[in-house]
Amino acid sequence: MSHEMIAIVMFSSMMLMLFTGQRVFGAIGAVGAIAAVTLWGTGGSDIPFSSAMKLMKWYPLLTLPMFIFMGYVLSESKIADDLYKMFHVWMGPINGGLAIGTIGLMVLVSAMNGLSVAGMAIGATIALPELLKRGYDKRMVTGVIQAGSSLGILVPPSVVLVLYAMIARQPVGQLWLAGVIPGLMMATMFIIYIAVRCKINPSLGPVLPPEERTVSTAEKLRLLRAGLLPLVIFAAMMVPFVNGWTSLVESSAIGAMTAFAAAVLKGRMTKAVFETSVRQTLAISCMFMWIILAALGFGAVFDGLGAVRAIDNLFTQQLGLEPWMILVLMQLSFLLMGTFLDDTAMLVIVAPLYVPLVQALGFDLVWYGVLYTITTQIAYMTPPFGYNLFLMRAMAPKEITLRDIYGSILPFVMIMVLALTLIMLFPQIALWLPEYVYGK
Repeated sequence: MSHEMIAIVMFSSMMLMLFTGQRVFGAIGAVGAIAAVTLWGTGGSDIPFSSAMKLMKWYPLLTLPMFIFMGYVLSESKIADDLYKMFHVWMGPINGGLAIGTIGLMVLVSAMNGLSVAGMAIGATIALPELLKRGYDKRMVTGVIQAGSSLGILVPPSVVLVLYAMIARQPVGQLWLAGVIPGLMMATMFIIYIAVRCKINPSLGPVLPPEERTVSTAEKLRLLRAGLLPLVIFAAMMVPFVNGWTSLVESSAIGAMTAFAAAVLKGRMTKAVFETSVRQTLAISCMFMWIILAALGFGAVFDGLGAVRAIDNLFTQQLGLEPWMILVLMQLSFLLMGTFLDDTAMLVIVAPLYVPLVQALGFDLVWYGVLYTITTQIAYMTPPFGYNLFLMRAMAPKEITLRDIYGSILPFVMIMVLALTLIMLFPQIALWLPEYVYGK
């Protein structure tokens, strides 16, 4: 059997196991381990062992539990509630103001957590009931929360970009900075869409009644200070890192400790909050480590077969495809996989193939990391089985049907596709900030 056929059998077996409902790390790791032993005998057992050693030596991996702990402390201690109250008071007097404020909330939650699920949970439990109670169109606000929560995997400190950096061997700091302008650009495009749509049809996003808008200046300023706390935490973590005063791991520890101190000073660090934050941090960190371990083992076998060179030859020499066409096909494959896999699973499945192929085609891997993340965001929201669609269905009240959820995301997906196209055509949108900071 040729190396190309072995690679196809490995990939097909892995996808088949995933379709049967096996855990991601189990499917990837099992196929990699069985292939290694089958191909190279008992010597193949060195591959998973070598992958485990490589994982244990990855010092930046310590950032994952730090960022996850920071996000859970801020969300479990209800500091995110203060954010929404701030947007409620400051943005309520304009049409669609609460929906625009919700996008702002999602951006700040993303800077607090770095996970899409956290943004969805906060948006669905805090913002959605308030928006519906004040007469906002249920389809529009459902789409707002799904689109806004997807920013969590693009705006730093994105956990997904940390994983991509580890697998693609790219600097985490550059990837984070590369995600800043695209993330803010996308959030701005969402806000412009909401503002224009509510201007044309004010019934979609009515202004708050006068009694709710009558708030003293002192109260407005108090809420503003409370709402800006996450920005202070974010700055305390990112400024030393960007300026080279601390390493990535040290900055993540600063962020975690600052968030913990903020919750203590506000009197919200109860035993229940601390226990929940630690338990969730441990669970998610272990899940990520198992997945990375499996991906490293699978990738080592895949690379040992020369599959990347074979596929590169197939696309460029035998089929005669241009590099840009191959890149577009890669992005389309992400959209397809996103119908039944989450972002981490998609990354570790295709990284052994796509990352070396992108490099061989001459594209920048930092730029491609942003493209991958945005495509993942789109995949999260596209029927029939978009990850965010089912998260929203699980969290939304009964009056919001699955049909409403599916119908709500079309304009936001179109905005995301436009943003993706702009970044593909103008790579400097993503690359300017990391080049400016690290090129000084």
